[in-house]
Amino acid sequence: MAGGYPKIAQFKDAGAFRSRLSELGLSLPVDERVLSAAESSPLAEPLLIGSERTGSSFRVGNRWCIHPMEGWDANRDGSPSEFTLRRWRNFGASGAKLIWGGEAAAVQGDGRANPRQTLATEENLSGLVQLRETLVGEHAARFGNTDDLLVGLQLTHSGRYSRPDGPPAPRIAYHHPLLDAKMGLDPHDATVVWTDDDLERLIDCYVAAAKLAEQAGFQFVDVKACHGYLLHEFLSARRRPGRFGGDFDGRSRILRTIIERIRAEVPRLLVGVRLSVFDTVPFATSREVGRPMAFDAVLPYDCGFGVDAHDPLTMDLREPIELLRTLRDLGVAMVNLSAGSPYYNPHVQRPAIFPPSDGYQPPEDPLVGVGRQVDAARRCKEAVADLPMVGTGYTYLQDYLPHVAQAVVRAGWIDSVGLGRMVLSYPELPADVLAGRPLVRKQLCRTFSDCTTAPRNGIVSGCFPLDAYYKRLPEAEALRRVKFS
Repeated sequence: MAGGYPKIAQFKDAGAFRSRLSELGLSLPVDERVLSAAESSPLAEPLLIGSERTGSSFRVGNRWCIHPMEGWDANRDGSPSEFTLRRWRNFGASGAKLIWGGEAAAVQGDGRANPRQTLATEENLSGLVQLRETLVGEHAARFGNTDDLLVGLQLTHSGRYSRPDGPPAPRIAYHHPLLDAKMGLDPHDATVVWTDDDLERLIDCYVAAAKLAEQAGFQFVDVKACHGYLLHEFLSARRRPGRFGGDFDGRSRILRTIIERIRAEVPRLLVGVRLSVFDTVPFATSREVGRPMAFDAVLPYDCGFGVDAHDPLTMDLREPIELLRTLRDLGVAMVNLSAGSPYYNPHVQRPAIFPPSDGYQPPEDPLVGVGRQVDAARRCKEAVADLPMVGTGYTYLQDYLPHVAQAVVRAGWIDSVGLGRMVLSYPELPADVLAGRPLVRKQLCRTFSDCTTAPRNGIVSGCFPLDAYYKRLPEAEALRRVKFS
């Protein structure tokens, strides 16, 4: 038992795993046997992305997706390092036919979450070309056909979590009473809040970055609105006056405007949105079991998106579903559904048995967190059935990830299953599943969270416990010192 909860590897078969889900009151579907592509697996079925509404369409070759995996390892000028290229090469080797953004690329320098984040700026156009060509070349070498491979670039500004030169340099939508306290931000400092004029210039940067992505050969861009970064924070900006805050129309204006501008000015480029569809209040950093920061003084809670204002530990999907319908009507081709933030409630965003260094011990069996995300995605898909959706939160399922992935796609709960941390330790998992090969259990991500702890401490991100490439690096010893200090 870790954190008082049984580890996934302890369950000897799908029946034992289902019994644990039943104990927890979770209704996750679990197929008894995982089918190969030759056996007509639901995961091998193509997926049509786009329509007349989006201006173009694309037939993706299977139902596996790779999430954006920022590695904190680009060169200081924003171009890809060998670490970055290796990760993209692994994305190409995965067998997944939808590469969702590949990398979180900042649209301007002050939007980097770390000094080594990839940049989607004109100076790095050749670097963006190199990333895409590396991935596509590896995919072609492994699988031959790339006609059904859809590759995008994620566009972002880190907002509250910007650290372009190392120290925190936040640019925020509004002052959040709990997050300001958690981050030590002066709640009266107006200089860190975006002005409306600054936002108009930022919108121009997003559009310019989209044009660069198209020049680099990417088929779509993801306008990132998740995990507490800037465009996600704006969705909860009820306390912000003016055009970009207040009511739902104001809070969603910057996201809508960026999408409208890209659609108008880069019409052949598909647009996706990765969205945190629900959140919860920030949790306190601790070595103990996680607990929310005290929020009684801010009830009804007006600083969340997808949360119940009177019980902010509970999701309320009414606004997120309204936003999904809006995105569909704007011509967004697909959405990638996530939740929460790795900075202030990681157990919601990336369920894990072992916490990152700035996290806390899990306050629930991480399977509950997986079930919460899968259920939220199911409800969103039911409400907006004609918008293709990618699901998140599957890595913690480990040995039984393919059993659940196959079941939810077959049931129509989600269109595509996305992999994040799992692809760092076991990039070939989709290919192995589709080929009918047994899983390589020693490569399965066991959610040790080193890939999060490392960048939190200025070290490149990777799977240090399971990937021999990272085990041999001098950074592995630095990470050990951090973990056991």
